[in-house]
Amino acid sequence: VQLQASGGGLVQAGDSLRLSCTPSGGTFSRSTVGWFRQRPGKEREFVAAIRWSGVSSTYVADSVKGRFTISRDNAKSSVDLQMNSLTPEDTAVYYCASKQQSSLTPLGYGYWGQGTQVTVSS
Repeated sequence: VQLQASGGGLVQAGDSLRLSCTPSGGTFSRSTVGWFRQRPGKEREFVAAIRWSGVSSTYVADSVKGRFTISRDNAKSSVDLQMNSLTPEDTAVYYCASKQQSSLTPLGYGYWGQGTQVTVSS
């Protein structure tokens, strides 16, 4: 499965962006899909995750809780990350990833997208 992350861009502080992750060459069936980010000079950070099938359990990191929401769109076969009230600290390359496990932990992701740049200006 190849993943395509899209929706990044340059925005101002306080703006919103919606990132999408879609699979090609496969589906998200029975997968858990996660979003990670890597800010300049920092390690990759686990941001959010959602189970594709069954009960749509989600995880959102405390650092973005209340501003970021992860959801799935069965019609588009995508997992979206809605990011509101963006700050310059959210500037990062955002990656989506998937795994054939049901846990919402940051471990075990075997499929990765290419990343999409989000830049938030002050």
